[in-house]
Order: sequence, then structure tokens, then C-alpha cells
Amino acid sequence: MVRGKTEVRRIENATSRQVTFSKRRNGLLKKAFELSVLCDAEVALIVFSSRGKLYEFSSSSMEKTIDRYIMHTKDVGVSKKAKEHNTQQLKSDTASLMKKIERLEASKRNLLGENLESCAVEELHELELQLERSLSSIRKQKYQMLEEQITQLKEKERMLTASIREKLNAKPRLQLCASAVSEDYDSPNTDVETELVIGRPGTCKVK
Repeated sequence: MVRGKTEVRRIENATSRQVTFSKRRNGLLKKAFELSVLCDAEVALIVFSSRGKLYEFSSSSMEKTIDRYIMHTKDVGVSKKAKEHNTQQLKSDTASLMKKIERLEASKRNLLGENLESCAVEELHELELQLERSLSSIRKQKYQMLEEQITQLKEKERMLTASIREKLNAKPRLQLCASAVSEDYDSPNTDVETELVIGRPGTCKVK
């Protein structure tokens, strides 16, 4: 026989309500015990009857389980608040950065000579001063780089000049040595001795 669905609502009859409470309470305590044993879970169950009587079950220690529950709910609450605070801070930082980017873009366009119609006289004067300061800094950097290049070129010129002078000073000495060698070969006073041997060695020599 198929049992129909029981409507879950308060039982008006006091006796039936008390009997149902006892049965369901015992079944609930049994299920809590089985859950703690089968799944190695920390289970704590607290039931107060309509008359205020306490029924409880704990797989370890009710006080420790309650303390653990309180700490867990505190950590969850703090974590949730921290996440909400971080989200709000990120939204605020994003909005601030977007405004800063918009201001920088507008300033860039103004420096390029665009959208000047919305600028006041004081703003145009400030732009002019800023451009003059930028030009002065650019010119200073350019002159400094030119001076460094000129210094490097002068150093290269000095080294090349010294190298050329050394080569020119060495050329006359080479010419002088070549002339001395030529004179030695061309001198008429140079005697060359030769020996001619006729016959057996040691018998006769002709000079």
C-alpha cells in the first residue's frame, strides 16, 4: 500500500504532537550518530521541546563544537566584509583612474593645440608657459648632446693627427736606411775574393 504524502504543518492535537516529537527526535538523534560514525564528521545536535526540555547529541564535545562554530561564523563574516571592502575599494580606484586618464587625454589634446575653445585665458597662459619650459628643456638636452659629439670628434681628430705625424716621422728614417744599403752595393772600392781549385784538393790554388 502506497503511503500518501504527509502535510508538514503544526499538529494541533497535543498528544499526537508529543508522540510525533518523541519518534522524530529519536530518529534525528540516531541519524546524527550514524552520520558521525560513517563519515567521521563532527556532529552536534541541540533540540528544545515545546516545553523547554533540552535534548542534545555530540560526537566529541558540545562546547568545543560550539566554539568552533562561533569561530567559523566570525571568520566567514570577516572574510565577507573584507571582500566587500576590497570590491568597493577597487571600484573607487577604477573610477579615480578613469578620471585621471580623461584629464591626461584632455591635457594632451590641449598641448597639441586641439580643443582650445573650452579653455579660459588663464589655462591658455599656463599651456604657453608649459610649452616654453618644455622647449627650453629640449634645447638644453640637444645642446648637451651636440657638445658631447663635438668633443668625441675632436678626440678622434687628435688621435688621427698624432697617427699621421708618427707615420711621417718614420718615413725619412726608412729612406735613409735604403740609401745606405744602395751605397754599399755601388761602392767601387769593394773587393770580392774568390778561390779557384784546379786538380786534386790541396795541390794547387789559383787566385
